[in-house]
Amino acid sequence: METPSILVMDEDKKTLDFLAAFLIFKGYHVVQAPDGPDALQKIEQGDWQMLIADTRMPKASGVEFVKRVKSLRPEIIIIAYSPFVSNETTANLLRAGAFFFLEKPFNLERLESLVKQGLEHQALQLRTLRHPPKLKNREQLNNIIGDSEKMLTLFEMVEKVAGTDSTVLIQGESGTGKEMVARAIHDLSQRSGRSFIAVNCAAIPDELLESELFGHVKGSFTGAVVSRMGRFELADKGTLFLDEIGDMKPNLQVKLLRVLQTREVEPVGGSRPKKVDVRIIAATNQNLDQMVAGKLFREDLFYRLSVIPILLPPLRERDADIALLLNFFLKKFNAANNRNIEGFDSQVMEILTNYAWPGNVRELENLVERLVIVTGSGVVRYHDLPEKYRGGRAAARVPPVLLSKTGICLHSAVEEFENDLILQALQKSGGNKKEAAILLNLKRTTLIEKLKKKNLATNANHLAEKR
Repeated sequence: METPSILVMDEDKKTLDFLAAFLIFKGYHVVQAPDGPDALQKIEQGDWQMLIADTRMPKASGVEFVKRVKSLRPEIIIIAYSPFVSNETTANLLRAGAFFFLEKPFNLERLESLVKQGLEHQALQLRTLRHPPKLKNREQLNNIIGDSEKMLTLFEMVEKVAGTDSTVLIQGESGTGKEMVARAIHDLSQRSGRSFIAVNCAAIPDELLESELFGHVKGSFTGAVVSRMGRFELADKGTLFLDEIGDMKPNLQVKLLRVLQTREVEPVGGSRPKKVDVRIIAATNQNLDQMVAGKLFREDLFYRLSVIPILLPPLRERDADIALLLNFFLKKFNAANNRNIEGFDSQVMEILTNYAWPGNVRELENLVERLVIVTGSGVVRYHDLPEKYRGGRAAARVPPVLLSKTGICLHSAVEEFENDLILQALQKSGGNKKEAAILLNLKRTTLIEKLKKKNLATNANHLAEKR
């Protein structure tokens, strides 16, 4: 295997020599650059896997330097460091393309760990470019269903990352199938013969979560009558899935970060760390970027977890998959419940395709199970649907209103939109105010008040007479 080439840049000669000596000792081919212009020249002329650089520059912006490097060599991995740290600087460097940012002085073991992670990440990217997966007719991956463009992209990503040990962060709304994706990554990996251990960080009380993750020794706290292994040790040589990681409290975030850095766990009440070989996959339905900005989640832990980020699309953004999912779950629950539902009529298919699915795939699965059990046989029709899915009461997706360059009168736009919906409901109900109110999920008296206030009563009466 070819020795990775690393370019080290620092204007301080002592630091430069020290870093180069350390990396050479660890087996890497290292070349030094005394300043930014020299580093850019070497990057333009050579083939480098990684740049490790002090981004505190007296004559140039560190962010602009990183952008310039990435424009010259998009595939290069950049580990930036500086003695001056702020959340804004860190975020800007990472957005510019840095793989990680370290505060100087830093731990050499941590640097070595980041170098290995960065090179592994780069190898994955290059392997994908040379041998892209072929998934043109894919409809299912480990029971994850879909043939829409977004799902094919997801399947490709799962196959790409499964062959590595990189940490993965799965983000998506509740019900989108985050644990199923985590299991698919594990099942397709070299660790598939080992344990897949799942922990829901939101379901375990804060005072017990540390013990659940890291274990405890006998007598370490009230009730610890025997020593107990934690989930990290149980997942040794396998995969640990940390669900709802956004709910983890700050004190545990610090301890988790340490484990990710050292690959050692220390049981509660223990004094001897234990080495663990675990692949970490984390998941959350929260926006961790916003939580980091609001200092609710540690920035260093976020970047440690999101080496490979995967974003699961909500079901409302992949309506091309709804018919496929309906038929898949129909077969599943027919077989499980000894039923013979033949399918869904066209009206039901239209309603369910246009429904917003706030509960995503989990909601759709639960609905199909209910319909199979209650309907029993034949075809699912409009009257078989639970009330909330019928007609206008379904939370249908609304086409977005595009804001023009000249702007918009928000009050008028909202008023027009509401009037249009009311008239549509009256038209569908033939002017029957009670039925129109049901379609709009309003009380009849509320609808009548709106008709009077908006001077729409004439239209309602006209529709009623027409009926």
